[in-house]
Amino acid sequence: MKYKVILFDADETLFDFKKAEKEAFRKTMIDFGVDYDENYHFNTYKEINTAIWKELEQGLITQEKLKVERFRRFINKINMHFNENDFASTYMKYLGEGSFLFEGAIELVKDLSNKYTLSIVTNGLTTVQERRIKKSVIAKYFKDIVISEEIGVAKPHPAIFEHAIKNLGEFKKDEVLMIGDNFNSDIIGGINYNIDTCWYNPNKVENKSDLSPTYEMVDYKEVRNLLLG
Repeated sequence: MKYKVILFDADETLFDFKKAEKEAFRKTMIDFGVDYDENYHFNTYKEINTAIWKELEQGLITQEKLKVERFRRFINKINMHFNENDFASTYMKYLGEGSFLFEGAIELVKDLSNKYTLSIVTNGLTTVQERRIKKSVIAKYFKDIVISEEIGVAKPHPAIFEHAIKNLGEFKKDEVLMIGDNFNSDIIGGINYNIDTCWYNPNKVENKSDLSPTYEMVDYKEVRNLLLG
């Protein structure tokens, strides 16, 4: 195998972010005295949050503003009167506690670390990802963990991939593979930086883009077979 470096996305590739997000949101709503209805409240928030992270990827909003703006929009949408800063702070506290790994992630990363230089490249907020990822049980297997807010640029911008690789040493682009579940930030980002990509696609989402990843995998077994034989 020609690769020497594997760049991993974190959330929904190794970490179960959806579980962490749902639990953090539920706890926050209860703290604020809401008669919580997951189907209504959480789905409304998810719609707003998905849209605002796309704005970040497009460079239309900063991560600093995103932290609170998503909750301002949510509070207005459900016609309640919380302080959005307090709500955001409580939510991120709970989210930082939600470090849930997918089954098999520890074993995969541990085995890969014996053969490759590993790094995580994640779009996220520093206060959250520091606790969820940098202090997780798999952090020791990664030479570096790059958080977009820390360096001021997010995937799919090529600069975050450039930063990640330079932090690891002297490697050529054809020695690097990016593995992630998000087609826009991970795969298109990797393609635009001219490195090989592996779309981790366990839900078998249709690729509606004109671009194609180097590989497409539906489970860790396939990733293991590709990289470890």
